[in-house]
Amino acid sequence: MGNASRAAITSDRRITGLSPDAVAELAVRTSSLWHERRQSRLASKARKRTVGPGAKHRLVFVDRLLAALAHLRHGVTHDVLACWFGVYRSTITRTIGEVRPLLAERGCTVTAGVRSRTLAEAVDYRRPRALSATPRVE
Repeated sequence: MGNASRAAITSDRRITGLSPDAVAELAVRTSSLWHERRQSRLASKARKRTVGPGAKHRLVFVDRLLAALAHLRHGVTHDVLACWFGVYRSTITRTIGEVRPLLAERGCTVTAGVRSRTLAEAVDYRRPRALSATPRVE
């Protein structure tokens, strides 16, 4: 993904739900942890080659983070994200599987079992309970 596309995604708060500064801070805090986990996973396998050779990532960590945030915020399908980022669907699936636990450790989670099927349900879920006219579906 090019820098212009990345800037467009991070500058529009509606896509990720976070300000550009918050995305940058989250990237700094989680990138080293992601890299450490990746290196330990590679080192733990019996290898024919040393760690390092082989195919390089087409998605840098910031792009991985943006894809995971867009998926968590909007439920964007992996196929759509693959088109946005110019990679295969399997890369997006692996990316979300790797980044989502890092975000969960930082408190960025989606409540299990909560799926808003209509705009009204999404708005109702975001309202405080005292103001809600109908009970939340959980």
